[in-house]
Amino acid sequence: MPSETSTVTTKGQLVIPAKLRRKYSIRQGTQVAFLEDQGRLILQPITPEFIRSLRGSLEDGSSALDSLLEDRKRERDL
Repeated sequence: MPSETSTVTTKGQLVIPAKLRRKYSIRQGTQVAFLEDQGRLILQPITPEFIRSLRGSLEDGSSALDSLLEDRKRERDL
């Protein structure tokens, strides 16, 4: 995998190379998540494409609403 490099400024800012911004649809205002994984820092742009890729990823378990209602019931029982 070819690598691109950038330098962090004194304000902690980082420039994402134009080639990668185009490839991952990163534009002004795009939110970015920083994830840590086994000593690596992963930058994940939160784009509409990324959101679409998550659809259906939780279907095999209970819904978020069911989980929330269960948690609230447990709290009331305490």
